[in-house]
This record gives sequence, structure tokens and C-alpha cells, in this order.
Amino acid sequence: MHSLLQVDHLSVTFNSDGAQHKAVDDVSFSIAAGESFALVGESGSGKSVTSLAILRLLDPRAKVAGSIRFEQQDWLQLPERAMRAHRGRDASMIFQDPMMALNPVMSIGRQIAEAIRAHQPGVSGKEVRQRVLDALESVSIPEPAQRFADYPHQFSGGQRQRIMIAMALVNRPRLLIADEPTTALDVTVQAQILALLRHLKERTNAALLFISHDLAVVSQVAGRVAVMRRGKIVEIAPTKQIFSNPQHAYTRSLLAAVPTMHSRRDAPLAAWTVDAPAEDGELVETSPGHWVRAAC
Repeated sequence: MHSLLQVDHLSVTFNSDGAQHKAVDDVSFSIAAGESFALVGESGSGKSVTSLAILRLLDPRAKVAGSIRFEQQDWLQLPERAMRAHRGRDASMIFQDPMMALNPVMSIGRQIAEAIRAHQPGVSGKEVRQRVLDALESVSIPEPAQRFADYPHQFSGGQRQRIMIAMALVNRPRLLIADEPTTALDVTVQAQILALLRHLKERTNAALLFISHDLAVVSQVAGRVAVMRRGKIVEIAPTKQIFSNPQHAYTRSLLAAVPTMHSRRDAPLAAWTVDAPAEDGELVETSPGHWVRAAC
């Protein structure tokens, strides 16, 4: 299968008070056109840093090594001006908190229109407005023409996330990165957003990189899953195999920590010890498409 995105030996290091912290450590994976791929792991495992590195949205002082190839073009080698042409057109991102990502003093119609004009400056004002209305309608914002001039605070949390999705998809990118897009939403709205993402991805045939700490959510959207711990991928496999036959101890602990209808209320949930040793061995293919990192 043809790889749309190929990440090879990606490492990201931050300097803090003279000390170096490696947030992402030798991460490699690929995503095919139209595929849904998830990165999962606890907070601080390097998931979001990986996604930000792909779009080159990290602090310029961060040291990034490796390669990030989109259609065989290494984005890490591009000048910033050339990268801006790809960001938002070929690859877009849905952030976790829409109230932080949306401009509070600009109407949502203008904000989506800016995303169009940034990459298609020759489009007429009338056509831009129609594309914005079409985008809002595609994510089920009611009465988009009447809501065009409204501001982010006038929408509910679920509607703001839908607006973020509309903005991310308005230029029909081939790669959509969703960083914890349902974390701040209640269960009902979360299900609606996940269903919307699945529907829009199928309609546009965009590849999806889904970032989450919630394996239950990942099971609904991803065809393959990579599990991250301390900046490394410790297991990568088709979603069904991750759930039916997890082979790494950390993956098993994540699954065991998810409460179910059969969980004993008087027993503590499974937990991974903070001082558990890091895995420095190589990823080994234990079955077709199922890779596990062995401990040294």
C-alpha cells in the first residue's frame, strides 16, 4: 500500500534549564492514503509532540532529527515559507481545545474564510462565503448562513469542535491530524464527533492520524494503533490485534485500566508503575503487521 506519510527515526529534544529532555525517541511509522492510524499512550508519552513535529509547529528551539516524508518530500528539509504552503492545504490539524485554537474576537465565518484565502487567494469573495457555508453545513452546524457572523463563545463545546473540523477540512487536505479532539466533551457529544470524523474521512478519502490516551475511543476510529511510552513506540499493530492479543506489558496495562461493566468496584484498576524500566530493545515483528519492542 502506498505511504502518504512516512515518519522515520523521528526524535525531538527540548532544552530545559540546561538539561536535555528527549520527548520523542526514534519513532517510525507510516500512514497510507485513506488510512486511519492512532497514536495512544499516557500523558507525556510524546504523542502530541510527534503530531506537532509533523506539521513543524514546535518551538524553533526544539531539536528535531529524522525525516518526515509526505509524498516522498521531506518536510523537515523545507524552508518555513514552503512548509506554510503545505500546512492547512495538504495536512490540517484539529486541536484538543477549540476555545484556545479559535480566535475569540473574530467571527467563525471569517476564520474559516481565512483558511481558504491563505491557500486559494484567487477565489472570489462570493465563492469563499459559499465554501464556508458548505463546510459548516457538512459538520451539521444548524442555519450556517445565520451563524456565519457569530463568535466562538456563542457556540457549545461540541459545536466549536465541529467548527474546528470544518476549518481543518475546508481545503480538502489529504492528511487530517486530530489531537485528542473529544477529550473535553461529554460522552454523547463525543460519539457524535467520532461519527462525524468517520463520515467525513470516508467522504474525502483523507488519511487520519488520531491522537488519544483513550483506547476505547481509538477502537472506534483507527485501523492500526501505535502505543507510545516515554517517547518510544512499544507496540504497533492492527486495532483488532491490539485488543485481542496485546503483547507488550504496557499495552496490556492500558487495556486493563479501562473500566468495564464487569470491573469489580471494590478492586483498584490496573496501573503501570512509574519506575518500570524503559524498553530500549528493537521492535520485533511477532506476526504479520504486529511489532513489539522487547526489553533489553
